[in-house]
Amino acid sequence: MSDSSTLPPARLRPEAELARDALSAPVLARAARLARWAGPDTRVDAGGGLVEEQLPAAAEQLGLSGDDAAAYASEAWRIAVDTGLVEITDEEAGTVAAGGDLALLTGGSPQDVLGVWLTALEAVLADASVPDLDDLVDAMAEGGEVDLSTLDWDPDAESEFLDGVLGNLYLLTVGEDTPGDAPVPLPALAASVIVPSDMGEPSNEVLEQVSDAMMRLDDQFRLLEPVGLVEYQPVDEALMADADEEPAAPVDEADVTRYGMVRLTPLGLYGLRARLLDAGFEAPAVGDLAGKGADALLDGTAPFPPAAAHAETELWLAGRSPLDAARELLAAARGSDTGAPLRRLRCQQALSLVGAEAEPALREVLDDAELGGLARVWLTEHGARDVPAPPQEMVFWLTIDTVAAQLAAEGNSEELRALVEGLARQHSGFFDTVWRVEHPATPDVLEAMGRLHPDKKVAKEARKAAFKARSQQGG
Repeated sequence: MSDSSTLPPARLRPEAELARDALSAPVLARAARLARWAGPDTRVDAGGGLVEEQLPAAAEQLGLSGDDAAAYASEAWRIAVDTGLVEITDEEAGTVAAGGDLALLTGGSPQDVLGVWLTALEAVLADASVPDLDDLVDAMAEGGEVDLSTLDWDPDAESEFLDGVLGNLYLLTVGEDTPGDAPVPLPALAASVIVPSDMGEPSNEVLEQVSDAMMRLDDQFRLLEPVGLVEYQPVDEALMADADEEPAAPVDEADVTRYGMVRLTPLGLYGLRARLLDAGFEAPAVGDLAGKGADALLDGTAPFPPAAAHAETELWLAGRSPLDAARELLAAARGSDTGAPLRRLRCQQALSLVGAEAEPALREVLDDAELGGLARVWLTEHGARDVPAPPQEMVFWLTIDTVAAQLAAEGNSEELRALVEGLARQHSGFFDTVWRVEHPATPDVLEAMGRLHPDKKVAKEARKAAFKARSQQGG
């Protein structure tokens, strides 16, 4: 995933709803409870952690019991310190006080709450990239420092691996090829960052790497679920049992859910988008363009998948009258730059959502060389009367503009191939005429038609016409 590319837009829940989710996430809820519990007698060690003798009381405050209660209480306290819910007032004495951010959880805005949660998320993500505690203890040198060379662990590589996995999970959630709320099998997610895209059948070595990655991710997602980032169904314990052990119950070998299933929560989607933005990615959200001009809407939605562009446009139209919106869209659709055809396609799609009140705006551009064709299409589709027939040059200009827009939006798709075949079949002498069209994209469109058309004779005619068009334009 390149940070120079624009990602599909995310559909975020309202911030008030996300803030409620953040407050109810176990990691932040426990940290807040300990921050409110802490008082003048609370003491911390040199690292800011609760002293050992106070861990049982902290665990009791959180309603925790069992062998891991003290560890969970210690973790919750550390999150409270990391997020500013607790402040260390005297390092030598080890005293603490409520932090300035604690009041934000009850008296701050939803954005304030989400800011605290994002800090907690970063702390948990850092923990998720650290190897198992037993391994760390074994790697301790005599001086108390960790010897990383014995761990087979590269902190930067581990963090990059987890970021890559979460980035792919984000893409699967915001993409239109898969339902965003569908859980993703852990093997598929691990393979997405391990198996090279150009590899046909993975080798045994690569499959072993995927298996190892699954086990690492199983541990990591168990840590990430309590912070509210994901919903996670862990790997079936029976799969990790020794080969000579009998399974506790019959198992279905074909059941992919046994290998772990993960889904990004709405709060997790918000959090990963925030991290992507901080990392320099273009990570839009549906609704970002609602308060901007039509030029920003048409340019901004140009790379969007159809459903996302539709949703963004509906939000933009909601704040405007149909007539004003139509006039603004048509004005923004003009131009001869390379992005203009796709802008006009997005304009045409936006206008399809506008009612009959917009008719005067469309009639105003009937004689416009760039907009007259799409105006006639709109008027006809809306049952308007007395729509003048377009001159032939306008028909051909609109044809070139439409194909150029489809090329920009979809590339060499099957839909575009079908359009190219239909144009060549329906218009006798099409290529003898179309190369004369004074549209900046005419040569490129004709070259694409020559590349896409399956009939060699027709493809050759298209390439010859493209040569004539380029010569006419001085190219």
